[in-house]
Amino acid sequence: MTLLAELLADGALAAVAGTGFGAASHPPARAFKYIAILSAVGHASRFFLMTRCGVDIATASFFASFIVGLLSLWFGSASRCPMTVLYIPALLPMIPGMYAYKSVFALVMFMQHLDEPALAATYQQELLSNLIATVSTVFLLSVGATILIFLLPKKVYSLTRRKGNRDGITR
Repeated sequence: MTLLAELLADGALAAVAGTGFGAASHPPARAFKYIAILSAVGHASRFFLMTRCGVDIATASFFASFIVGLLSLWFGSASRCPMTVLYIPALLPMIPGMYAYKSVFALVMFMQHLDEPALAATYQQELLSNLIATVSTVFLLSVGATILIFLLPKKVYSLTRRKGNRDGITR
């Protein structure tokens, strides 16, 4: 499979997932296409960084979420939606679910093998490594997307603050 086909497939699946996560939070209908695009671009960016550039999942997630944050700033103006309405559902497909699952599984196995020090040490090591991967990835996802809120507060605030209401009618 070529790189372009891999990125398109990854992006398409992430777009479906991001749109589903977006639907759960009831954004305006005009926001769905932007959520799908942000999900696709973010996940495909992370996939590219991890598979082709050899970047770890946490660092790749940071850069991908920063890209999503930048694009959500631009798309927020186009859709008249706050950035958070767009980027939060777009970032959810990048949550490292397998690492979180392995953390919980290792915790359960650790508790079941407390009487066997060798097995308990193995599960403790698995728990720690998977937990660190999960927490650092989620933390860097949130930092990458929200850093623009602190760097460009006036621009972010102005996305939804216009003369008149959402329909463009001034009163």
